Amino acid sequence: MSLLPTSTDVFISGGGPAGLAAAIAIRACGFDVTIADCAVPPIDKACGEGIMPDGLAAARALGIDIAGVAALSFRGIRFCGNGVSVQADFPAGAGIGVSRTALHRLMAARAAEVGVRTVWGTRVSGICREGVLADNRLVRARWIVGADGGHSPLRNWAGLDACIRHSRRFGFRRHYSLAPWSEFMEIHWGNACQLYVTPVAADEICVVVISRNQRLRLDQALQEFPEVAAKLQWARHATAERGGVSASRQLAAVYRANVALVGDASG
Repeated sequence: MSLLPTSTDVFISGGGPAGLAAAIAIRACGFDVTIADCAVPPIDKACGEGIMPDGLAAARALGIDIAGVAALSFRGIRFCGNGVSVQADFPAGAGIGVSRTALHRLMAARAAEVGVRTVWGTRVSGICREGVLADNRLVRARWIVGADGGHSPLRNWAGLDACIRHSRRFGFRRHYSLAPWSEFMEIHWGNACQLYVTPVAADEICVVVISRNQRLRLDQALQEFPEVAAKLQWARHATAERGGVSASRQLAAVYRANVALVGDASG
């Protein structure tokens, strides 16, 4: 971890995968890059943990070898509902299931390797004409990137909150110590929710329920998917249940002056 500088070419607020990917790409263009986050790696978040083939290609272009960590490939996607299923292989390559924390460690290590200045445990509290206020200090920056999530404070400070369309769903995730039963990432359709099952290791799967009901938890949702529930019945919980909001926005603009938004902050 680096010390907070007095100035930088590009300051990125938010050190999740989107912020780290932006930092690595910008650094490759020769800029001095600083990335800050109030959390400390590995930063976890409730998500499906499946990376599609084009995502793997993008990672390789940034010098990130996801196959080098504990992960498991899947050949395509299977949709299941009402006793019927349909599946298809990806047209080229395979996807990879990888835990969010393993992915974050790998990306943070790559950012440090290419010379990105990382200042973890640092709170960004505002922006101004000269740069960014971080830990109550001014860091002068030529450009500012907001990668600080769906509830992005930086988006608000930059006046980019104007939204054309906004919808949101709620997701809850848990890992189970269980060998994957399929070579596919599975999406099970219910009456008012979907269940995502992703293999993330030879002996572990990630299960996520997504719905518009913020009170619907995994154990309750599994009652709607008896076949999946039967497979999970005796499996040990490898992690606690974790929740998050899955938001989709169409913003009126994702940049203004020297500020740009990426990842969930951008919609």
